[in-house]
Amino acid sequence: MASPPPGPIEVLLAATAQSSGAPDPAATAAALAAAPHGRCLDALLDAALLPDESRFTQNLAAALHLTFAEVPLTDPSVPIHSLLPARLALRHRLLPGRSHDGALEIYAYDPFDLDARQMVGQCLDRPIAWRLSPRTPILDALRHGYGVGAERFEELIDGRLAQSDNDALRQEVTVLEDNEEATVMSFVNQIFSEAIRERATDIHVEPLENDVRIRYRVDGALNEVAVPPNVRLLQHSLVSRLKIMAHLDIAERRLPQDGRINLELDSQRYDVRVATIPSVNGESVSLRLLGRERMDLGALGLSPAREAQIRQLLALPNGIILVTGPTGSGKSSTLYTFLRELNTKDRRIVTIEDPVENKLDGVVQIAVKPEINLTFSTGLRSILRGDPNVIMVGEMRDLETTEIAIRGALTGHLVFSTLHTNDAVGGISRLLDMGIEPFLIASSVRAFIAQRLVRRLCPHCRQPASGHQQHDHYLDSIGFPIPQKHLILTAVGCRECRGTGYRGRLAIIEICTLSNALQDLIADRAPAAALRAAARDQGMVPMRDYGWEKVISGETTLEEVIAVTAADHSA
Repeated sequence: MASPPPGPIEVLLAATAQSSGAPDPAATAAALAAAPHGRCLDALLDAALLPDESRFTQNLAAALHLTFAEVPLTDPSVPIHSLLPARLALRHRLLPGRSHDGALEIYAYDPFDLDARQMVGQCLDRPIAWRLSPRTPILDALRHGYGVGAERFEELIDGRLAQSDNDALRQEVTVLEDNEEATVMSFVNQIFSEAIRERATDIHVEPLENDVRIRYRVDGALNEVAVPPNVRLLQHSLVSRLKIMAHLDIAERRLPQDGRINLELDSQRYDVRVATIPSVNGESVSLRLLGRERMDLGALGLSPAREAQIRQLLALPNGIILVTGPTGSGKSSTLYTFLRELNTKDRRIVTIEDPVENKLDGVVQIAVKPEINLTFSTGLRSILRGDPNVIMVGEMRDLETTEIAIRGALTGHLVFSTLHTNDAVGGISRLLDMGIEPFLIASSVRAFIAQRLVRRLCPHCRQPASGHQQHDHYLDSIGFPIPQKHLILTAVGCRECRGTGYRGRLAIIEICTLSNALQDLIADRAPAAALRAAARDQGMVPMRDYGWEKVISGETTLEEVIAVTAADHSA
Protein backbone atom coordinates (compact mmCIF):
# COMPACT_ATOMS: atom_id res chain seq x y z
CA MET A 1 0.00 0.00 0.00
CA ALA A 2 1.42 3.40 -1.03
CA SER A 3 2.28 5.83 1.75
CA PRO A 4 0.31 9.11 1.86
CA PRO A 5 1.98 12.19 0.33
CA PRO A 6 3.85 14.41 2.78
CA GLY A 7 1.89 17.29 4.31
CA PRO A 8 2.89 20.99 4.35
CA ILE A 9 4.84 20.71 7.62
CA GLU A 10 6.87 17.75 6.39
CA VAL A 11 7.66 19.56 3.11
CA LEU A 12 8.70 22.74 4.96
CA LEU A 13 10.93 20.84 7.36
CA ALA A 14 12.66 19.12 4.45
CA ALA A 15 13.15 22.44 2.61
CA THR A 16 14.61 24.16 5.66
CA ALA A 17 17.02 21.28 6.27
CA GLN A 18 18.44 21.71 2.75
CA SER A 19 18.83 25.52 3.01
CA SER A 20 22.12 27.22 3.80
CA GLY A 21 22.31 28.30 7.41
CA ALA A 22 19.55 25.84 8.30
CA PRO A 23 17.85 26.66 11.62
CA ASP A 24 17.72 24.40 14.60
CA PRO A 25 15.22 21.60 13.82
CA ALA A 26 13.67 21.90 17.26
CA ALA A 27 13.07 25.64 16.82
CA THR A 28 11.62 25.05 13.36
CA ALA A 29 9.28 22.34 14.60
CA ALA A 30 8.16 24.53 17.51
CA ALA A 31 7.37 27.46 15.21
CA LEU A 32 5.39 25.23 12.85
CA ALA A 33 3.48 23.64 15.71
CA ALA A 34 2.45 27.04 17.05
CA ALA A 35 1.47 28.42 13.63
CA PRO A 36 -2.19 29.30 12.96
CA HIS A 37 -4.03 27.06 10.54
CA GLY A 38 -2.76 27.60 7.01
CA ARG A 39 0.06 29.96 8.08
CA CYS A 40 2.94 27.53 8.49
CA LEU A 41 5.22 29.25 5.99
CA ASP A 42 4.50 32.69 7.44
CA ALA A 43 5.36 31.36 10.89
CA LEU A 44 8.84 30.36 9.72
CA LEU A 45 9.44 33.67 7.97
CA ASP A 46 8.08 35.80 10.81
CA ALA A 47 10.31 33.97 13.29
CA ALA A 48 13.36 34.82 11.14
CA LEU A 49 14.30 31.15 10.95
CA LEU A 50 15.23 31.34 7.25
CA PRO A 51 18.36 33.45 6.75
CA ASP A 52 18.54 32.60 3.03
CA GLU A 53 14.95 33.04 1.93
CA SER A 54 15.74 32.72 -1.78
CA ARG A 55 17.56 29.40 -1.35
CA PHE A 56 14.76 28.05 0.83
CA THR A 57 12.14 28.99 -1.79
CA GLN A 58 14.15 27.23 -4.50
CA ASN A 59 14.27 24.07 -2.38
CA LEU A 60 10.54 24.32 -1.72
CA ALA A 61 9.79 24.74 -5.43
CA ALA A 62 11.94 21.74 -6.29
CA ALA A 63 10.22 19.59 -3.66
CA LEU A 64 6.76 20.49 -5.00
CA HIS A 65 7.77 20.48 -8.68
CA LEU A 66 6.86 24.16 -9.09
CA THR A 67 8.54 26.87 -11.14
CA PHE A 68 10.85 29.11 -9.11
CA ALA A 69 11.47 32.70 -10.28
CA GLU A 70 12.89 35.83 -8.76
CA VAL A 71 10.46 38.76 -8.70
CA PRO A 72 11.31 41.07 -11.63
CA LEU A 73 11.44 44.82 -11.39
CA THR A 74 7.92 46.13 -11.99
CA ASP A 75 7.18 48.12 -15.12
CA PRO A 76 5.78 51.51 -13.98
CA SER A 77 4.04 51.96 -17.33
CA VAL A 78 1.75 48.98 -16.63
CA PRO A 79 -0.53 49.60 -13.60
CA ILE A 80 -0.90 46.33 -11.75
CA HIS A 81 -4.36 47.41 -10.55
CA SER A 82 -5.58 46.55 -14.03
CA LEU A 83 -4.10 43.04 -13.88
CA LEU A 84 -5.40 41.82 -10.52
CA PRO A 85 -7.79 43.53 -8.05
CA ALA A 86 -6.11 44.98 -4.99
CA ARG A 87 -8.39 43.09 -2.59
CA LEU A 88 -7.31 39.75 -4.00
CA ALA A 89 -3.65 40.61 -4.53
CA LEU A 90 -3.09 42.08 -1.06
CA ARG A 91 -5.21 39.60 0.87
CA HIS A 92 -3.40 36.59 -0.61
CA ARG A 93 -0.11 38.40 -1.38
CA LEU A 94 -0.10 37.67 -5.08
CA LEU A 95 1.93 39.79 -7.48
CA PRO A 96 0.78 39.95 -11.11
CA GLY A 97 3.56 40.16 -13.67
CA ARG A 98 3.89 40.16 -17.43
CA SER A 99 2.09 38.00 -19.96
CA HIS A 100 4.06 34.96 -21.07
CA ASP A 101 2.82 32.87 -24.04
CA GLY A 102 -0.69 34.25 -23.50
CA ALA A 103 -0.71 33.46 -19.78
CA LEU A 104 -0.48 36.02 -16.97
CA GLU A 105 2.45 35.38 -14.63
CA ILE A 106 1.51 35.54 -10.95
CA TYR A 107 4.18 35.39 -8.26
CA ALA A 108 3.28 33.77 -4.93
CA TYR A 109 5.36 32.65 -1.99
CA ASP A 110 2.94 30.26 -0.25
CA PRO A 111 2.24 27.16 -2.36
CA PHE A 112 -0.17 25.84 0.27
CA ASP A 113 -2.66 28.73 -0.12
CA LEU A 114 -5.10 26.84 -2.34
CA ASP A 115 -7.82 29.45 -1.76
CA ALA A 116 -5.66 31.99 -3.57
CA ARG A 117 -5.46 29.82 -6.70
CA GLN A 118 -9.19 29.19 -6.61
CA MET A 119 -10.00 32.90 -6.23
CA VAL A 120 -7.67 33.88 -9.09
CA GLY A 121 -9.28 31.27 -11.33
CA GLN A 122 -12.73 32.67 -10.58
CA CYS A 123 -11.63 36.31 -10.99
CA LEU A 124 -9.54 36.09 -14.18
CA ASP A 125 -10.77 34.64 -17.43
CA ARG A 126 -7.32 33.84 -18.82
CA PRO A 127 -4.55 31.27 -18.35
CA ILE A 128 -2.30 31.71 -15.32
CA ALA A 129 1.42 30.89 -15.10
CA TRP A 130 2.24 30.49 -11.40
CA ARG A 131 5.72 31.32 -10.10
CA LEU A 132 7.06 30.57 -6.62
CA SER A 133 9.15 33.48 -5.29
CA PRO A 134 10.56 34.72 -1.97
CA ARG A 135 8.12 36.64 0.24
CA THR A 136 10.13 39.82 0.90
CA PRO A 137 10.39 41.08 -2.71
CA ILE A 138 6.73 40.17 -3.32
CA LEU A 139 5.57 42.28 -0.37
CA ASP A 140 7.81 45.19 -1.41
CA ALA A 141 6.47 45.11 -4.98
CA LEU A 142 2.85 44.92 -3.77
CA ARG A 143 3.35 47.88 -1.46
CA HIS A 144 4.90 50.01 -4.18
CA GLY A 145 2.58 48.85 -6.94
CA TYR A 146 -0.84 49.08 -5.31
CA GLY A 147 -0.10 51.85 -2.83
CA VAL A 148 -0.69 52.13 0.88
CA GLY A 149 -4.20 51.23 2.04
CA ALA A 150 -5.21 49.96 -1.41
CA GLU A 151 -7.36 47.06 -0.22
CA ARG A 152 -9.66 49.13 2.03
CA PHE A 153 -9.80 51.97 -0.48
CA GLU A 154 -10.85 49.68 -3.31
CA GLU A 155 -13.79 48.39 -1.29
CA LEU A 156 -14.93 51.88 -0.39
CA ILE A 157 -14.39 53.43 -3.81
CA ASP A 158 -16.25 50.57 -5.53
CA GLY A 159 -19.25 51.36 -3.32
CA ARG A 160 -18.97 55.03 -4.19
CA LEU A 161 -18.80 54.28 -7.92
CA ALA A 162 -21.92 52.15 -7.70
CA GLN A 163 -23.90 54.97 -6.07
CA SER A 164 -22.60 58.10 -7.78
CA ASP A 165 -22.34 59.52 -11.27
CA ASN A 166 -19.21 61.15 -12.66
CA ASP A 167 -20.18 64.68 -11.66
CA ALA A 168 -20.91 63.68 -8.09
CA LEU A 169 -17.56 61.90 -7.88
CA ARG A 170 -15.76 65.24 -8.24
CA GLN A 171 -17.36 66.60 -5.06
CA GLU A 172 -15.24 66.38 -1.93
CA VAL A 173 -16.50 64.47 1.05
CA THR A 174 -17.64 66.65 3.92
CA VAL A 175 -18.89 64.07 6.41
CA LEU A 176 -17.03 60.92 7.43
CA GLU A 177 -19.31 57.91 7.35
CA ASP A 178 -18.52 55.02 9.66
CA ASN A 179 -16.91 52.78 7.04
CA GLU A 180 -15.17 55.71 5.40
CA GLU A 181 -13.77 56.95 8.69
CA ALA A 182 -12.33 53.53 9.45
CA THR A 183 -10.81 53.39 5.97
CA VAL A 184 -9.20 56.83 6.25
CA MET A 185 -7.87 56.07 9.74
CA SER A 186 -6.35 52.84 8.44
CA PHE A 187 -4.92 54.70 5.44
CA VAL A 188 -3.30 57.37 7.64
CA ASN A 189 -1.78 54.72 9.92
CA GLN A 190 -0.35 52.91 6.90
CA ILE A 191 1.11 56.17 5.57
CA PHE A 192 2.98 56.65 8.85
CA SER A 193 4.04 53.00 9.06
CA GLU A 194 5.32 53.03 5.49
CA ALA A 195 7.20 56.30 6.03
CA ILE A 196 8.88 54.98 9.17
CA ARG A 197 9.79 51.73 7.42
CA GLU A 198 11.32 53.74 4.57
CA ARG A 199 13.24 55.91 7.11
CA ALA A 200 11.48 59.06 5.86
CA THR A 201 11.98 62.37 7.65
CA ASP A 202 9.05 64.16 6.00
CA ILE A 203 5.68 63.25 4.48
CA HIS A 204 3.98 65.61 2.02
CA VAL A 205 0.29 65.18 1.15
CA GLU A 206 -0.28 67.41 -1.87
CA PRO A 207 -3.57 67.88 -3.77
CA LEU A 208 -3.31 68.00 -7.55
CA GLU A 209 -6.04 69.02 -9.96
CA ASN A 210 -7.39 65.48 -10.39
CA ASP A 211 -5.39 63.45 -7.93
CA VAL A 212 -3.57 63.43 -4.59
CA ARG A 213 0.19 63.01 -4.46
CA ILE A 214 2.02 61.65 -1.41
CA ARG A 215 5.79 61.98 -1.21
CA TYR A 216 8.35 60.89 1.37
CA ARG A 217 11.69 62.58 1.90
CA VAL A 218 14.23 59.79 2.40
CA ASP A 219 17.92 60.59 2.84
CA GLY A 220 17.23 64.14 1.73
CA ALA A 221 15.56 63.18 -1.57
CA LEU A 222 11.82 63.27 -2.31
CA ASN A 223 10.26 59.99 -3.48
CA GLU A 224 6.69 59.72 -4.71
CA VAL A 225 4.60 56.99 -3.10
CA ALA A 226 2.10 54.87 -4.99
CA VAL A 227 -1.47 55.57 -3.91
CA PRO A 228 -4.70 53.76 -4.82
CA PRO A 229 -6.69 55.04 -7.80
CA ASN A 230 -9.43 57.57 -7.03
CA VAL A 231 -7.89 58.53 -3.69
CA ARG A 232 -8.78 62.11 -4.69
CA LEU A 233 -12.36 61.27 -3.68
CA LEU A 234 -11.25 61.07 -0.06
CA GLN A 235 -8.86 64.01 -0.06
CA HIS A 236 -10.88 66.15 2.33
CA SER A 237 -11.44 63.19 4.66
CA LEU A 238 -7.72 62.46 4.66
CA VAL A 239 -6.78 66.06 5.46
CA SER A 240 -9.49 66.27 8.13
CA ARG A 241 -8.18 63.12 9.81
CA LEU A 242 -4.65 64.54 9.96
CA LYS A 243 -5.95 67.86 11.33
CA ILE A 244 -7.98 66.05 14.00
CA MET A 245 -4.89 64.11 15.09
CA ALA A 246 -2.94 67.40 15.29
CA HIS A 247 -5.76 69.18 17.21
CA LEU A 248 -6.29 71.71 14.42
CA ASP A 249 -9.48 73.43 13.28
CA ILE A 250 -10.98 71.24 10.53
CA ALA A 251 -13.41 73.99 9.52
CA GLU A 252 -10.60 76.45 8.73
CA ARG A 253 -9.33 75.82 5.20
CA ARG A 254 -8.31 79.34 4.18
CA LEU A 255 -5.37 79.91 6.52
CA PRO A 256 -2.20 77.92 7.27
CA GLN A 257 -2.18 76.02 10.56
CA ASP A 258 0.54 74.37 12.63
CA GLY A 259 0.13 71.51 15.06
CA ARG A 260 1.71 68.41 16.51
CA ILE A 261 0.89 64.70 16.64
CA ASN A 262 2.16 62.31 19.31
CA LEU A 263 2.42 58.98 17.54
CA GLU A 264 3.27 55.51 18.76
CA LEU A 265 3.96 52.74 16.24
CA ASP A 266 5.66 49.41 16.86
CA SER A 267 6.47 50.40 20.47
CA GLN A 268 8.38 53.46 19.20
CA ARG A 269 7.22 56.99 20.00
CA TYR A 270 7.39 59.79 17.43
CA ASP A 271 6.66 63.48 17.47
CA VAL A 272 5.14 64.69 14.22
CA ARG A 273 5.13 68.38 13.30
CA VAL A 274 2.14 69.23 11.13
CA ALA A 275 1.83 72.23 8.82
CA THR A 276 -1.15 72.84 6.52
CA ILE A 277 -0.98 75.17 3.54
CA PRO A 278 -4.09 76.24 1.56
CA SER A 279 -3.62 75.90 -2.20
CA VAL A 280 -5.81 76.32 -5.27
CA ASN A 281 -6.43 72.55 -5.38
CA GLY A 282 -7.08 72.14 -1.66
CA GLU A 283 -5.07 71.91 1.54
CA SER A 284 -1.53 70.57 1.42
CA VAL A 285 -0.20 68.92 4.59
CA SER A 286 3.48 68.55 5.50
CA LEU A 287 4.46 66.15 8.28
CA ARG A 288 7.92 66.19 9.86
CA LEU A 289 8.76 62.92 11.67
CA LEU A 290 10.84 63.50 14.77
CA GLY A 291 11.95 60.24 16.36
CA ARG A 292 12.58 60.10 20.08
CA GLU A 293 15.36 57.56 19.84
CA ARG A 294 18.58 58.45 21.61
CA MET A 295 21.52 59.58 19.47
CA ASP A 296 25.14 59.78 20.47
CA LEU A 297 28.16 61.27 18.74
CA GLY A 298 28.87 57.95 17.09
CA ALA A 299 25.57 58.18 15.20
CA LEU A 300 26.81 61.30 13.38
CA GLY A 301 29.39 59.22 11.52
CA LEU A 302 32.34 61.39 12.59
CA SER A 303 35.92 60.28 12.19
CA PRO A 304 37.78 59.55 15.45
CA ALA A 305 39.78 62.79 15.14
CA ARG A 306 36.66 64.95 14.64
CA GLU A 307 34.80 63.21 17.43
CA ALA A 308 37.70 63.84 19.82
CA GLN A 309 37.73 67.50 18.79
CA ILE A 310 33.97 67.77 19.43
CA ARG A 311 34.33 66.17 22.86
CA GLN A 312 37.01 68.73 23.76
CA LEU A 313 34.61 71.53 22.88
CA LEU A 314 31.79 69.96 24.90
CA ALA A 315 34.10 69.81 27.92
CA LEU A 316 34.55 73.61 27.93
CA PRO A 317 33.07 75.35 30.99
CA ASN A 318 31.79 78.39 29.08
CA GLY A 319 31.67 80.12 25.72
CA ILE A 320 29.57 79.90 22.57
CA ILE A 321 29.65 77.00 20.10
CA LEU A 322 27.82 77.75 16.85
CA VAL A 323 26.68 75.15 14.32
CA THR A 324 26.31 76.64 10.85
CA GLY A 325 24.83 75.48 7.58
CA PRO A 326 21.79 75.90 5.33
CA THR A 327 18.30 74.67 6.13
CA GLY A 328 18.14 70.87 6.20
CA SER A 329 21.82 70.32 6.97
CA GLY A 330 21.12 68.63 10.31
CA LYS A 331 22.11 71.50 12.62
CA SER A 332 19.29 70.90 15.11
CA SER A 333 19.95 67.15 15.25
CA THR A 334 23.61 67.84 16.00
CA LEU A 335 22.72 70.27 18.79
CA TYR A 336 20.34 67.73 20.34
CA THR A 337 23.13 65.17 20.21
CA PHE A 338 25.41 67.59 22.05
CA LEU A 339 22.76 68.19 24.71
CA ARG A 340 22.26 64.46 25.24
CA GLU A 341 26.00 64.10 25.79
CA LEU A 342 25.92 66.88 28.41
CA ASN A 343 22.63 65.92 30.05
CA THR A 344 23.81 64.69 33.45
CA LYS A 345 22.42 65.14 36.96
CA ASP A 346 25.00 67.78 37.84
CA ARG A 347 24.11 70.08 34.91
CA ARG A 348 21.06 72.27 34.43
CA ILE A 349 20.26 72.63 30.73
CA VAL A 350 17.68 75.11 29.41
CA THR A 351 16.73 75.62 25.78
CA ILE A 352 14.59 78.12 23.88
CA GLU A 353 13.46 76.94 20.45
CA ASP A 354 11.04 77.68 17.63
CA PRO A 355 9.54 75.12 17.76
CA VAL A 356 10.69 72.43 20.21
CA GLU A 357 11.50 69.59 17.82
CA ASN A 358 12.63 66.84 20.20
CA LYS A 359 11.69 66.56 23.84
CA LEU A 360 14.60 65.65 26.10
CA ASP A 361 14.09 64.20 29.56
CA GLY A 362 15.79 66.28 32.23
CA VAL A 363 16.08 69.38 30.00
CA VAL A 364 13.95 72.51 30.47
CA GLN A 365 12.70 73.39 26.99
CA ILE A 366 10.89 76.62 26.11
CA ALA A 367 8.91 77.16 22.91
CA VAL A 368 8.92 80.64 21.40
CA LYS A 369 5.45 82.28 21.30
CA PRO A 370 5.64 85.70 19.63
CA GLU A 371 1.90 86.28 20.07
CA ILE A 372 2.45 86.66 23.84
CA ASN A 373 5.83 88.35 23.45
CA LEU A 374 7.80 85.23 24.36
CA THR A 375 10.62 85.74 21.87
CA PHE A 376 14.19 84.47 21.81
CA SER A 377 15.45 87.64 23.49
CA THR A 378 12.81 87.82 26.26
CA GLY A 379 13.07 84.09 26.94
CA LEU A 380 16.85 84.20 27.01
CA ARG A 381 16.83 86.97 29.62
CA SER A 382 14.68 84.79 31.88
CA ILE A 383 16.91 81.77 31.27
CA LEU A 384 19.99 83.67 32.45
CA ARG A 385 18.20 84.39 35.73
CA GLY A 386 17.39 80.69 36.15
CA ASP A 387 20.91 79.47 37.06
CA PRO A 388 21.62 77.29 33.99
CA ASN A 389 24.90 75.56 33.21
CA VAL A 390 24.16 75.00 29.53
CA ILE A 391 21.93 77.07 27.25
CA MET A 392 20.71 76.23 23.78
CA VAL A 393 19.21 78.94 21.57
CA GLY A 394 17.43 77.56 18.51
CA GLU A 395 18.80 80.25 16.22
CA MET A 396 20.61 83.57 16.52
CA ARG A 397 18.30 85.64 14.36
CA ASP A 398 18.88 89.20 15.50
CA LEU A 399 21.33 91.49 17.25
CA GLU A 400 19.49 91.56 20.58
CA THR A 401 19.33 87.77 20.94
CA THR A 402 22.99 87.41 19.97
CA GLU A 403 24.13 90.06 22.45
CA ILE A 404 22.24 88.36 25.29
CA ALA A 405 23.75 84.98 24.36
CA ILE A 406 27.24 86.53 24.35
CA ARG A 407 26.55 88.03 27.76
CA GLY A 408 25.59 84.56 28.99
CA ALA A 409 28.81 83.07 27.63
CA LEU A 410 30.91 85.81 29.26
CA THR A 411 29.23 85.19 32.62
CA GLY A 412 30.18 81.50 32.75
CA HIS A 413 27.59 79.62 30.68
CA LEU A 414 28.13 77.20 27.82
CA VAL A 415 25.87 78.35 24.97
CA PHE A 416 24.90 76.47 21.80
CA SER A 417 23.10 77.95 18.81
CA THR A 418 22.88 77.91 15.02
CA LEU A 419 23.61 80.33 12.19
CA HIS A 420 22.70 80.17 8.51
CA THR A 421 26.08 80.43 6.79
CA ASN A 422 27.79 78.34 4.12
CA ASP A 423 31.00 77.57 5.99
CA ALA A 424 32.54 77.78 9.45
CA VAL A 425 34.56 80.97 8.93
CA GLY A 426 31.48 82.59 7.40
CA GLY A 427 29.98 82.58 10.89
CA ILE A 428 32.49 85.27 11.90
CA SER A 429 31.43 87.52 9.03
CA ARG A 430 27.76 86.88 9.83
CA LEU A 431 28.16 88.03 13.44
CA LEU A 432 30.08 91.12 12.32
CA ASP A 433 27.33 91.94 9.81
CA MET A 434 24.75 91.66 12.60
CA GLY A 435 26.58 94.43 14.46
CA ILE A 436 28.46 92.42 17.11
CA GLU A 437 31.69 94.10 18.20
CA PRO A 438 34.80 92.14 17.14
CA PHE A 439 36.21 91.98 20.67
CA LEU A 440 32.98 90.32 21.87
CA ILE A 441 33.21 87.64 19.18
CA ALA A 442 36.88 86.98 19.97
CA SER A 443 36.27 86.71 23.72
CA SER A 444 33.03 84.68 23.73
CA VAL A 445 32.91 82.33 20.72
CA ARG A 446 34.92 79.13 21.10
CA ALA A 447 34.21 77.42 17.77
CA PHE A 448 32.16 77.42 14.57
CA ILE A 449 31.09 74.02 13.25
CA ALA A 450 29.88 73.97 9.64
CA GLN A 451 27.90 70.91 8.63
CA ARG A 452 26.33 69.18 5.63
CA LEU A 453 24.64 65.83 5.19
CA VAL A 454 25.64 63.37 2.48
CA ARG A 455 24.03 60.06 1.63
CA ARG A 456 25.74 56.84 2.68
CA LEU A 457 26.52 54.26 0.03
CA CYS A 458 24.39 51.15 0.23
CA PRO A 459 26.68 48.41 1.58
CA HIS A 460 24.88 45.75 -0.49
CA CYS A 461 25.52 47.13 -3.98
CA ARG A 462 28.35 49.67 -3.90
CA GLN A 463 31.20 48.91 -6.28
CA PRO A 464 34.51 50.44 -7.46
CA ALA A 465 34.14 53.49 -9.66
CA SER A 466 35.31 53.60 -13.25
CA GLY A 467 35.42 56.03 -16.17
CA HIS A 468 35.83 59.77 -15.67
CA GLN A 469 35.60 59.41 -11.88
CA GLN A 470 39.15 58.03 -11.84
CA HIS A 471 40.76 60.32 -14.41
CA ASP A 472 43.67 62.20 -12.90
CA HIS A 473 42.69 65.48 -14.56
CA TYR A 474 39.17 65.32 -13.15
CA LEU A 475 40.32 64.34 -9.68
CA ASP A 476 42.93 67.10 -9.66
CA SER A 477 40.29 69.68 -10.67
CA ILE A 478 38.10 68.84 -7.66
CA GLY A 479 41.00 68.52 -5.21
CA PHE A 480 40.77 64.77 -4.58
CA PRO A 481 44.06 63.05 -3.63
CA ILE A 482 44.93 61.15 -6.80
CA PRO A 483 46.98 58.37 -5.07
CA GLN A 484 43.75 57.27 -3.34
CA LYS A 485 41.69 56.97 -6.53
CA HIS A 486 41.63 53.17 -6.37
CA LEU A 487 39.47 53.43 -3.24
CA ILE A 488 36.65 55.41 -4.87
CA LEU A 489 33.30 53.59 -4.80
CA THR A 490 30.12 54.47 -6.66
CA ALA A 491 26.37 53.94 -6.21
CA VAL A 492 24.67 51.14 -8.16
CA GLY A 493 21.19 50.42 -6.79
CA CYS A 494 19.51 47.26 -5.52
CA ARG A 495 16.35 46.15 -3.74
CA GLU A 496 17.83 46.93 -0.33
CA CYS A 497 18.21 50.63 -1.21
CA ARG A 498 15.14 50.88 -3.51
CA GLY A 499 17.41 51.31 -6.51
CA THR A 500 18.99 54.57 -5.26
CA GLY A 501 22.42 53.20 -4.37
CA TYR A 502 22.29 54.96 -1.00
CA ARG A 503 20.97 54.08 2.43
CA GLY A 504 21.12 56.58 5.31
CA ARG A 505 23.10 59.79 5.72
CA LEU A 506 26.18 60.98 7.55
CA ALA A 507 27.54 64.39 8.49
CA ILE A 508 30.61 66.01 6.98
CA ILE A 509 31.88 68.97 8.97
CA GLU A 510 34.60 71.56 9.35
CA ILE A 511 35.54 72.95 12.75
CA CYS A 512 37.01 76.42 13.13
CA THR A 513 38.26 77.00 16.67
CA LEU A 514 39.17 80.56 17.57
CA SER A 515 42.93 80.53 18.19
CA ASN A 516 44.84 83.58 19.38
CA ALA A 517 45.86 84.38 15.79
CA LEU A 518 42.26 84.29 14.64
CA GLN A 519 41.11 86.41 17.57
CA ASP A 520 43.65 89.08 16.60
CA LEU A 521 42.45 89.03 12.99
CA ILE A 522 38.83 89.33 14.12
CA ALA A 523 39.71 92.30 16.32
CA ASP A 524 41.34 93.94 13.27
CA ARG A 525 38.25 93.19 11.12
CA ALA A 526 40.32 91.16 8.65
CA PRO A 527 38.57 90.06 5.42
CA ALA A 528 37.01 86.63 5.14
CA ALA A 529 39.80 85.31 2.90
CA ALA A 530 42.43 86.17 5.49
CA LEU A 531 40.34 84.56 8.25
CA ARG A 532 39.90 81.40 6.19
CA ALA A 533 43.63 81.17 5.43
CA ALA A 534 44.51 81.65 9.10
CA ALA A 535 41.99 78.98 10.13
CA ARG A 536 43.61 76.48 7.75
CA ASP A 537 47.04 77.40 9.05
CA GLN A 538 45.76 76.66 12.56
CA GLY A 539 44.66 73.16 11.54
CA MET A 540 41.09 73.55 10.25
CA VAL A 541 40.31 70.79 7.75
CA PRO A 542 38.00 72.16 5.02
CA MET A 543 34.69 70.43 4.64
CA ARG A 544 35.47 69.10 1.15
CA ASP A 545 38.76 67.59 2.35
CA TYR A 546 36.91 65.92 5.22
CA GLY A 547 34.40 64.66 2.65
CA TRP A 548 37.24 63.04 0.71
CA GLU A 549 38.06 61.08 3.87
CA LYS A 550 34.54 59.66 3.77
CA VAL A 551 34.93 58.81 0.07
CA ILE A 552 38.22 57.03 0.71
CA SER A 553 36.68 55.05 3.57
CA GLY A 554 33.91 53.87 1.20
CA GLU A 555 31.06 55.61 3.02
CA THR A 556 29.91 58.02 0.31
CA THR A 557 30.63 59.11 -3.27
CA LEU A 558 32.47 61.90 -5.03
CA GLU A 559 29.18 63.24 -6.36
CA GLU A 560 27.64 63.57 -2.92
CA VAL A 561 30.59 65.51 -1.51
CA ILE A 562 30.84 67.77 -4.56
CA ALA A 563 27.11 68.54 -4.47
CA VAL A 564 27.07 69.78 -0.87
CA THR A 565 30.43 71.60 -0.88
CA ALA A 566 30.31 73.31 -4.28
CA ALA A 567 29.64 76.80 -2.85
CA ASP A 568 32.31 76.47 -0.16
CA HIS A 569 34.93 75.21 -2.63
CA SER A 570 34.33 78.06 -5.07
CA ALA A 571 34.68 80.54 -2.19
